[in-house]
This record gives sequence, structure tokens and C-alpha cells, in this order.
Amino acid sequence: MSGLRIYGDILSRTDRVLWLANELGVQYEHVPVSILNGGTRTPEMLALNPNGHVPVIVSDGLPVFESMAINLFLVRKHGGPLAPTGLREEAQVLRWTFWFVTEIEPYVARALRNVGAIPGDAVNPDLVREQLAKLQAPLKVLDDQLASRPYLLGDRFTVADLNVAAVLSWTALIGFDMSPYPRAAAWLSRCVSRPAVPKKSLPGA
Repeated sequence: MSGLRIYGDILSRTDRVLWLANELGVQYEHVPVSILNGGTRTPEMLALNPNGHVPVIVSDGLPVFESMAINLFLVRKHGGPLAPTGLREEAQVLRWTFWFVTEIEPYVARALRNVGAIPGDAVNPDLVREQLAKLQAPLKVLDDQLASRPYLLGDRFTVADLNVAAVLSWTALIGFDMSPYPRAAAWLSRCVSRPAVPKKSLPGA
């Protein structure tokens, strides 16, 4: 199989892979796979990712799963202005990517799963507030990083910005107030206003 195929529902971590593919300008086929009703656990999907999760890509015959592994692989394969220019920038891309995986994404994901917007999810406003409160410290780190630069690595938008912004973009759908972090809020607005961003909303939003 040649080319790029992206499996997953846009209302999942697949959105960040679609965003990057759009930014890179690569041709791809998007195969919608719902995270509901066992869509990720068909024999075809389990052959690509035995964990039964999306996103999964097949790039020139190579299956890759885990959204951040996918994005780092794609930007290295295709290059372009979003890619790091050398080892120092690659270190920063890795730093900010793994930072958000540990310091931001867990709290956003738990909040999303408890707003009751997706069928079958719980409704637990107290847990949502608890998770969003845990974002305050890491968002202060992000806000400080952006004090003297428009993007995480400097003057240009890179895959590091995309990886972090793709997660923070969900906070608008669950009522998180970014106003205490004005530099991060302005940065997020710049990122999600890019024409390559796939449009998404929670059901009923």
C-alpha cells in the first residue's frame, strides 16, 4: 500500500494527526473509525493496532499507532517548516510534546469524559472542575514560555505548537477559562485559527 491512510474519528486524538497532515500538504485518505460501538476493535483495526485505539496510520505500508509517535514520524518523514531544523530544536519539540502528554492531556481527557457530551460518558461536574483546576500550574509554565516569543520554539509555528494546541483546543468545549493566561490564550488562538485545523465539535455543542 502506498501513500498515507489515517484511521480514526475526528472526535478523538485523530484530530491532531489530520491537522498535521493538512499542514504538511501530503495527500491522505481518512478512514473514519468511531471510538464507540467497538469500531476500533474489528479484526482489521486490531491487525493495525492490537490495543484497539485510534488514531492509526498506514504510511507506505507501515502501520504506526500512538498519536504523538505518528506526528513525530510524519514530520520527520515529510519535513517542511513545522519540522525541527536540527538537534537542538528536535530536543525542544520532544520536550514540549512529552510535557503536554504528562502535564496537560490527562486532565483535559478526564474532564472531557465527564461532561456527558458523548453518548455513554459520565456526567460529573465536580470531577470536571477538579481536573481543570489541575491545569493551572502547567498553563502558567506555558504562559511564561510564551512571554518573549510568539510560538514555543521561537518565531515560527512548529509541530511542538501543533501537538500542544491540539489538546488545549478541547478546553473551549468544556468551559475552561484561559483568560488568566493571556499569552497562552493568544498563542492558542493563533494556532487554532490556522486553515489546516480540522473543524470539530462535541455532539450537541
